[in-house]
Amino acid sequence: MNQPPRFLIVQTAFIGDVILATSLVEKLHFHFPDATIDFLLRKGNEGLLKNNPHLNDVLIWDKKNGKYRDLLRLIRLIRPRRYDKVINLQRFGATGLLTALSGAEETVGFEKNPFSRFFTYGIDHRIAPDIHEINRNTELVSWFTNHAALKPKLYPSTGDFERVKPYQTKPYICLAPTSVWFTKQYPEEKWMDFLRQLPPSLTVYLLGAPSDSEAVERIRQGVGSERVVNLSGKLSFLESAALMKGALMNYVNDSAPLHLASAVNAPTTAIFCSTIPQFGFGPLADDSHQIEIEEILDCRPCGLHGRKKCPLGHFQCAYGIRTEQLMQRLPA
Repeated sequence: MNQPPRFLIVQTAFIGDVILATSLVEKLHFHFPDATIDFLLRKGNEGLLKNNPHLNDVLIWDKKNGKYRDLLRLIRLIRPRRYDKVINLQRFGATGLLTALSGAEETVGFEKNPFSRFFTYGIDHRIAPDIHEINRNTELVSWFTNHAALKPKLYPSTGDFERVKPYQTKPYICLAPTSVWFTKQYPEEKWMDFLRQLPPSLTVYLLGAPSDSEAVERIRQGVGSERVVNLSGKLSFLESAALMKGALMNYVNDSAPLHLASAVNAPTTAIFCSTIPQFGFGPLADDSHQIEIEEILDCRPCGLHGRKKCPLGHFQCAYGIRTEQLMQRLPA
């Protein structure tokens, strides 16, 4: 009698990458309902996968404290599990080494990984228009499933929804104004201009990590309205997702909150400054829209990822976006 398959998904990059990788959790569970599915991520992101009914175990890599020592610990943990398939979504050497040494019956990852020659299968990684990240990831498992990509999904608990209920007594929008990268971040003064033009009946919740609190507070104070509330650092990942799900609209950068909204099918307005949706990280919610500068700039995009500053100093890709473009996304 055949045993149900055992899978390990490896994605130890950032918050948004882990959220998008849940598309594969959904797909593997759909095709193999009895499978054991484990997930390896970096320490700090494990809260994203809390309550996921399809996951058996979440393995955590502590990258900040003894990175390579902890990698060896994980290899020793993984090898005896004898996974049927280890699926590596990353293109960097450390996870490639782990995949190659995993002891799995079959391993798969992108050809760009320096250890891909030791994988059972190496898959082409393509950045091209109309290829979303979830489609790229799906290609890693298409050879034993099919090419259809499922949407990413997070699972806020009943408790998560209860904890945000006090914020939901009046109509509200959520706004996640920050990003790790300067050129992915819509400017503070532009956010302020937008907030000042909102109807006075609308409450605004500003979201972000604890490290974003100072920047978010500047925006709140700059607007000077009691209806603008700084929740930066006060909610968990899943509590933030629960709050976003009930919002009339969620305004986000090309950053992790965009993918939080996608994973709970929350209405989304995503602002792209130096990056472009064609890289494959656009919103996936049913009610979603992408906002970009309407003018064609020779310098845009200036790279696949964000930058610490505008290479040309003008940051026109952000400043050229009109507040009216954001206002048009408010529900009537």
